[in-house]
Amino acid sequence: MSSEHSPFLLIVSAPSGCGKTTLLKELFSRVDGLGMSISHTTRKPRGDEICGVDYHFIDHADFNDNISQGFFVEHATVHGNFYGTSFDSIRTQLESGLDVVLDIDVQGMAKVISASTFDVVSVFILPPDLCVLEGRLRNRKTDSEIEIQQRLANAVSEMGQAYRYDYLLENNNFDVTLDKLAGLVSSERLRTARSKLLTRFLL
Repeated sequence: MSSEHSPFLLIVSAPSGCGKTTLLKELFSRVDGLGMSISHTTRKPRGDEICGVDYHFIDHADFNDNISQGFFVEHATVHGNFYGTSFDSIRTQLESGLDVVLDIDVQGMAKVISASTFDVVSVFILPPDLCVLEGRLRNRKTDSEIEIQQRLANAVSEMGQAYRYDYLLENNNFDVTLDKLAGLVSSERLRTARSKLLTRFLL
């Protein structure tokens, strides 16, 4: 797949319940040329999740083997489960000309930037406020009270690291936030096309 710009990584992070998963699903339906890095995780599948599509579901032993072999560009423990992003998943898609989306947390973002030479653009999705976030978590009806409180505590901690991201988007209105996210991808493609245009026309 040829590309007029240099492919980049788009890291998208958000506290649980901010609507990130739905935003990314709609982004892929609107914007061509995107690839998704599918994370490895030790948690169990939820609902109709499919191994190899939503996540690569593996056990703790295999996950630890992958760590020892340097398989992951980043890995972290989130809500008691292990998650990791493989080098190969990213590199293969970038080389094919796709901009690769990484749905990872704050820990993962920092590790990708420090452990790789990939061109990274990072976006943090914020809720309108914690009350709205709590309401969204409760309306999902998938978590216990203890899990909800844990997710809220994690949200406060994660939002404290939001300043480290290139872009901050408040998901107060879904359609507006989606427009901004799609526009952001377009702007970054123009930025990364610069070197190719300079090579073609000026050098």
